[in-house]
Amino acid sequence: MSEWRLYEVFVRSKHGLNHKHVGSVHAADAEMAMENARDLYTRRNEGVSIWVVPSDTITASASDEKEVLFDPSEDKIYRHASFYELPDEVGHM
Repeated sequence: MSEWRLYEVFVRSKHGLNHKHVGSVHAADAEMAMENARDLYTRRNEGVSIWVVPSDTITASASDEKEVLFDPSEDKIYRHASFYELPDEVGHM
């Protein structure tokens, strides 16, 4: 028997909220991962949506890459609403 794959589990607790990482499950395939995730992480109807993602397919940045990934955005002033002329109706910004 081959080893089961590790899946990361994300649950959205209510409509309109983001999915949050809640843990991991081992499973033979994605369908089994979804069933295991449902059984482990939404037993009391806590969620409205579940994502299962194979752990080995996730690519993430490392903390020592922060400067390379995020510092260049500071020179792009068009990403901030203050760059634009806002209409009077949008005075709360």
